[in-house]
Amino acid sequence: MSTRLRDAFARQGIVTRQLGSPFMARLMPLIGARLTEATTVGARCLAWPGDVSAAGQSVPLRLAGALHGLVLDRTDPGLLAAYPPHDVSDAVLWEAVNAALITHEARIMAWLDRPPQTNEVRRSAAILAGIWWALGQVGRLPVTLSELGASAGLNLSMDRFALCADDAWHGPADSPVRLAPTWRGAAPPPPAPIHVTDRAGVDLTPLDPHNPTDQLRLLAYLWPDQTDRLTRTRAAMDLARTRVEAGDAAPWLARRLARPWRGLHVVYSTIAAQYFPEHTRTAVADTLNATGARADAHTPLLHLAMEADDASPGAGLMATLWRGGPPTQHHLARVDFHGAWIDWRQEASPTPQFPLPQR
Repeated sequence: MSTRLRDAFARQGIVTRQLGSPFMARLMPLIGARLTEATTVGARCLAWPGDVSAAGQSVPLRLAGALHGLVLDRTDPGLLAAYPPHDVSDAVLWEAVNAALITHEARIMAWLDRPPQTNEVRRSAAILAGIWWALGQVGRLPVTLSELGASAGLNLSMDRFALCADDAWHGPADSPVRLAPTWRGAAPPPPAPIHVTDRAGVDLTPLDPHNPTDQLRLLAYLWPDQTDRLTRTRAAMDLARTRVEAGDAAPWLARRLARPWRGLHVVYSTIAAQYFPEHTRTAVADTLNATGARADAHTPLLHLAMEADDASPGAGLMATLWRGGPPTQHHLARVDFHGAWIDWRQEASPTPQFPLPQR
């Protein structure tokens, strides 16, 4: 198992470099190479059962989040002096990490009990563009938002964010959350005002963006040298107004779609479906298809999924639209996992593909 864990740390270093974090690209393989059973934390990680990679239990990111939390709340002066913006040698960085594993053993062990939980705000850029596209198909209807795997619900406030597309800003001009992904491929869909009349989300373990403990957890899983993500997330937490409900996505969605709605109902997820059990993905798909069969031109249903798939780079953005008659499915874009770029394609798919894709 120790070999698999060390490989997972090494792989996580490669991924974080690709996603723009030189510090994490150095920290992850450093921990993977030097972690031993001499500490209780090290022994637990090295003996971790099952899939320890990001596709499974995400042990490297669990530990990274626990350590970053100690920096963010200034609990560990040694880590604070070794983490960005400071630039220290690998030897000094490892010494600080290893000391923290011993000094804060109880706290780190508790953090290891829970999987990483982020609420990447830039992913809203892809969902906003998907809604623009849909409103171009169905007309400028009011919008209902239903997010699956919503974490702290930060992306339920997407209509309060400003988005730059094709060198022009759209949305509230005074928004403290400003999204400016690099736009590639085809031109973005024509921007449309998004009038949200109802919004709700569900998560197995939702976080409260106004609770200091949950705020720390949200920020800790961001990467220490990506200060723009930290700033953006703090601003989004200030804007958040919707408490995410606790529960499994499938029964929650069935209850939500059983109620009438006005205009366009958008059901969406961003890098969440891969964590759903197979029975949840299947039940969600069944509910969407059954409800979609009852949709019409006045109450269309849209499913947007920004999820990992078998292609690369990034994630796929798939849209399925029901508005009377058979559903239509479109591959709208490929999107950076953190929303840094959008490659817009807007390609029709011949056959809807359910259940939700898994990685």
